[in-house]
Amino acid sequence: MKVLVGVKRLVDANVKVGVLSDNTGVDVSNAKMSMNPFDEIAVEEAVRLKEAGVATEVVVMSAGVAACQETLRTALAIGADRAILVETQQDLQPLAVAKLLKALVDKEQAQLVILGKQAIDDDCNQTGQMLAALAGLPQATFASKLTIADGRATVMREVDGGTQTLSLQLPAVVTTDLRLNEPRYVTLPNIMKAKKKPLEILSPEELGVDVTPRVKTLKVVEPPKRAAGVRVPDVTTLVEKLKTQAKVL
Repeated sequence: MKVLVGVKRLVDANVKVGVLSDNTGVDVSNAKMSMNPFDEIAVEEAVRLKEAGVATEVVVMSAGVAACQETLRTALAIGADRAILVETQQDLQPLAVAKLLKALVDKEQAQLVILGKQAIDDDCNQTGQMLAALAGLPQATFASKLTIADGRATVMREVDGGTQTLSLQLPAVVTTDLRLNEPRYVTLPNIMKAKKKPLEILSPEELGVDVTPRVKTLKVVEPPKRAAGVRVPDVTTLVEKLKTQAKVL
């Protein structure tokens, strides 16, 4: 069974970003970049499937600028077998990424696609669902447990009311939640081995996909700063302020 995993390069979760002076976007110049945490969980799960003898090959893909190769090498160091970069300077939106993934699913004939449930930069939570719709595949989102057996994927997913268990006929699309696994620490020997693993570079045109953005960002601004808190001398004053000044959200 071949597993295809999508990974995204974005600003590290520990970096505080600001808005560009012209309000056209977020300033990521000189910011530390890393793999989307949910995608790291997806890679880890795919590698565990291979180590368990369930998967025969793990292929990771990313789409974006040439620097995305660094993110793919990290995925290879975790344990993926080979990588594909769809290189483009275009600002990619979820629908475009889903179309690229659909093209690679067709090209690679992957039986399972594992994606992070969302990216922590735009929090769209759309790509996995769009891919499933485009490819006509069953899907299970927010997976907290994944089991593969007898040509089916059994997925425990987290929902508002607790958990829900689904059984999907492969091929299928699964998106990962935080509690699915704990990604391993990438060791230096594996980083060195990853440099020798194959990394294929394609273009959207080679895959027959138009990645032109369909949504235009008009303006990006930082959220308003919260007002400082105040001290009150006693409970009576606090109750009075809550009654007369506190805003209902």
